[in-house]
Amino acid sequence: MELILSGGWIGREGLWRVKTSEPIYLVRFEDIPPGKDLFLIISYDLSRDTLSVDIKCRGLPPIIVLPLEGFERFSGDGGTYRLDFVGMSLPEDGFIKGVLKVKDRIERGEVYQVNLTSEMVFRLEGDPLSLFLDFFGRQPVPYGFFLRASDLIVMSGSMELFLKRKGDRLVSRPVKGTGRTPEEILSKEKEIAENLMITDMMRNDLGRVARAGTVRVRELFRVEEFSTLCQMHSTVEAETEKDTADILRNTFPPASVTGAPKIKAVEVIDELEPHARGYYCGTAGILRRNGDFTFSVLIRTAYGSGNEISYFAGCGIVWDSDPRREFEELLLKARAFFPGVAGVRYGSEEVCKRSSGGERA
Repeated sequence: MELILSGGWIGREGLWRVKTSEPIYLVRFEDIPPGKDLFLIISYDLSRDTLSVDIKCRGLPPIIVLPLEGFERFSGDGGTYRLDFVGMSLPEDGFIKGVLKVKDRIERGEVYQVNLTSEMVFRLEGDPLSLFLDFFGRQPVPYGFFLRASDLIVMSGSMELFLKRKGDRLVSRPVKGTGRTPEEILSKEKEIAENLMITDMMRNDLGRVARAGTVRVRELFRVEEFSTLCQMHSTVEAETEKDTADILRNTFPPASVTGAPKIKAVEVIDELEPHARGYYCGTAGILRRNGDFTFSVLIRTAYGSGNEISYFAGCGIVWDSDPRREFEELLLKARAFFPGVAGVRYGSEEVCKRSSGGERA
C-alpha cells in the first residue's frame, strides 16, 4: 500500500508520502465516511448514477477511500522499468472518424461539444513508481499522485481543479484550450469558444448547489505554461451550504471531460469510444474532516494492474475542429507520460515496438 502526492494538494512543494491504512472501497457518494481526513479516487463509472445514463463500466471499485494519517517528504527513488506501447482503442484513423461523427451530431443539433478520448495500452515491466517519478519530473503539476494498492496502480499528472471548497465558498477551474504556446491558444477562436462553453456549463452545474445569486465567473481565459504544453482555464465561484455528497451528485462528472449538453454528450461518448473510461475523467482529491475539499479532474491519468497499464488522452470537439489537429493535440497531451508518443499513430507492429524506460540511481 503506497500513496504519493504532489505538494499542490497540501500547499507545499515537491512530493509527499502519505501515511495511510488499507483502502476502503465504496459504491455511493453517500457512503463516504464523515469527520475524517481522506484521499478519494472516484471513477467516471459513477456517471451512470448521477446522470442516469447507461455507459460502459470498467468493473473497478467506483470509489477508493484512503485515510490520511500524516505526511512526510518523499525522498526515495524508484527502480528500473520498461514501458512498451501495445496499441490504442482509437488510433489516428479511428479517432478522425470519431471526430467527424461528433461534427455530424453537432450539425444535426444534438450536441454543441463532445470530449472524445482514446485509450493507449502499454506493457509495463519493472517499477511503476519510477514511471510516475519520470512522468511527474517531465511535467510537474499541482494535482499529481501515485497509488499502489495490492495489484492496482493509479497515477495522475492532472493540472485541472474540478472543485475546491473552503467553508461555504466553492471554486472550479475548468481547463479547455491546449497548445504549445499561450499565443497559439489565444489566437484561435475555436479554443476560446470551447473554454467559454465549458465555463458556462460549470456555472450551470454550480448553480444546482449554490445559494441563489452567488455563482460568478471570476476569471476567463487564463493560460498556464507547463513543461510539455500550455493550458487555458477559467474560474467559476459560488457559495453553498450543501454537503460533499450532494455537491458531487449535482456536478459529476466534470463538465470539461464530457461536453454540452452533458447528458447527451455522455451518451455520444459511450457510443463512439470503444473503451470504458474507469478512473480516467473521474475525480480525486483530499476531503477534510471539516468538510473542506480539493478535487482534481482525472485527466493525464493512467491505471492498470499486473503488467498492463493504460494512459488516456482526449480533446474537446466542436463544429470547427480540424480532425487531424485534434489527434495531434491528443498526442501532445501524452508526451509527459510517454516521450515516444510522436510515433504512436496507427497501432501498427512497427509502432508497437516503440518503448521507453528509466533507471534511478
